[in-house]
Amino acid sequence: MSEAEELLSTPAEWDLPAERHRHFKDVLMHRIDQDQTPAGRTGSPTPGRASGRASVRRRLARPAVLVPLASVALAGALLVTLSVDGRGGSTAASPSAGVTGASGTLNRIATAAMASDATPVRDDQFVYVRTLDRENTGTFTGPIRLGALHTEERWTAQDPGPLRITGWLKATGKDAIMPGQVIPVESPDPRPVGVDRPTYRWLASLPTDPDALLARLGKEARPVEGESRDQAVFSLIGDLISGTIMPPANAAAFYEAAAKLPGVREIPDAVDAAGRHGIAITLDDTGFATRDEWIFDKKTLVLLGARFYVTDPDRGITTETLAGTSAVMERAVVDKKAEVPARAVSR
Repeated sequence: MSEAEELLSTPAEWDLPAERHRHFKDVLMHRIDQDQTPAGRTGSPTPGRASGRASVRRRLARPAVLVPLASVALAGALLVTLSVDGRGGSTAASPSAGVTGASGTLNRIATAAMASDATPVRDDQFVYVRTLDRENTGTFTGPIRLGALHTEERWTAQDPGPLRITGWLKATGKDAIMPGQVIPVESPDPRPVGVDRPTYRWLASLPTDPDALLARLGKEARPVEGESRDQAVFSLIGDLISGTIMPPANAAAFYEAAAKLPGVREIPDAVDAAGRHGIAITLDDTGFATRDEWIFDKKTLVLLGARFYVTDPDRGITTETLAGTSAVMERAVVDKKAEVPARAVSR
């Protein structure tokens, strides 16, 4: 039995060590293509929907992760069972603040992205991303507790054919999963390129007209229960801009598309996992349990990292609580797995 199958055959309430819990979460994010129902639950989830309220697709909490837009059946339980311990509340502005400025800021970010350099990536190469991360290390039913800052390095395969091993991961630090080991990121079945496995070539094939791109993303996004289509698209854009390298025109189009989403809001000051201050972009969806912030350098407008918040009054989480933070430290193109670049091509 694979780890993913083991995960899905386990009842909704587990008594797992924290390290095993986090490892299973990572396996789940990467390996499951469709929703399945864990033992002990009833009903057949619709593909792309969770039995709970929260999506596991909060990739900007860990931006280097290889785009995992799947596997929300179990993930709903992962997030909605969290409770608040009173620490880490958001200091974000009110929902009405920054709405007008967000679109303008995103268009400025798009202009900066268009002027940036991006190294073209060959099909036989890997995209390397190094991040600093802090994640929730609490139990499924316990309070949210942010763990120690640790480093994650990921190598994303660019081969255009369907792959079972889509990349490689190495984590180091106190709360890292299998620290120091380079481990494969696997799928039960060969996974084609697309939103679940974005390669440079696939990203380059997307529309650069923001309206056309937004229409495409609207079809690709898979909202979970309680999530609006706009929120799902916002999350999908976050997935695609965070752990990849793409042509400047495509990067610009993603930001221009995000600017057209109703509810995008600018936050004047936010801090990534490395302690760097920047401006943040978020999307307010008051009916959903989670909220992402994309953090950008105030001068260069380069993506720095992200913060991820959880709130769910139905579960007793009445105060928006920080549940994860990250910082993108390095992006580069390398020729083989586990190769560390001499220098980054971009942040």
